[in-house]
Amino acid sequence: MRDLAFILATTLMYSTPLIYGALGAVFSENSGVVNIGIEGMMTIGAFSGAASTYILAQTYGHLWWVPWIGFLIGGLAGGLFGLLHAIASVSFHADQTVSGIAINFLAPGFALFLSRRLFQNATTTPPIPLDAKLPRPLNQFFEAGSIPGIIFNQYASVYIAFILVLISWYVLYKTKLGLRIRAVGEHPKAADTLGVNVQRIRYFSVILSGILAGWGGASLSMAIVASFRPTLISGQGFIAMAAMIFGKWKPHGAMLACLLFGATTGIQIYLGSPQVGLQVSTNLLSMIPYIITLIVLMGFVGKAVAPAADGIPYEKGDQ
Repeated sequence: MRDLAFILATTLMYSTPLIYGALGAVFSENSGVVNIGIEGMMTIGAFSGAASTYILAQTYGHLWWVPWIGFLIGGLAGGLFGLLHAIASVSFHADQTVSGIAINFLAPGFALFLSRRLFQNATTTPPIPLDAKLPRPLNQFFEAGSIPGIIFNQYASVYIAFILVLISWYVLYKTKLGLRIRAVGEHPKAADTLGVNVQRIRYFSVILSGILAGWGGASLSMAIVASFRPTLISGQGFIAMAAMIFGKWKPHGAMLACLLFGATTGIQIYLGSPQVGLQVSTNLLSMIPYIITLIVLMGFVGKAVAPAADGIPYEKGDQ
């Protein structure tokens, strides 16, 4: 049971960054904008969250609000690159895939540039002090080492991610704003005719996707790893995109897909642990999440139907 609890706890931990990124992709693509740049937005969010938290901890000490300000800054950094993607794809009608790929080059490059400037030419940030990491809010309610304690001894970012899934579902399917987002993604001309500002809705959705992706990156660098390094994200943004497709562009579907991909990481870590003693190269084990992603995409992507106007630029007056 302890082994199963360990796998479940690891699944929750490693699926969290994917959930943030997938939710970001859900909002962007439901509004009709393909956001390949989730990877880059997660990277800049990871750097900004870790760097700002370290600097704040050095300046103000280990106050309770330090990690939360760092977490917010990570989201804002992702939102800034979401704004750049929106300007290119919504205002200037650039190819959305090309714009997203550009973000994936620009954001990590900017993160490395800032890291070298702020931390004496280092490409990694100094480790965040233990007291300045995101808190574990339920840790005090469970006995250390017990099975519930193993499972629920999670960082606050984990619980926030699942709360955001519920909020995202409610916003998209139970509010006027959500109806407008989906209408713009399905038939922007009809939405425009009814008085919906297509550009404004798409700007909002793409910037929100950047904020969510930034939080996904920050949840890695401020909790799981406690520092930023250039290889920290290493494809997590693309796995989040795959989860969004597998989940049929729905928040709850994307969450379930992220849990599946997170479980592959949990199994990989468990199989590589000393107590299992499996004589398999760690390089082969690290391939498991990516192999599962490819299998899922090959098996399900053809069955998933994107919003009708996804990836199609819209200009007022188009037929």
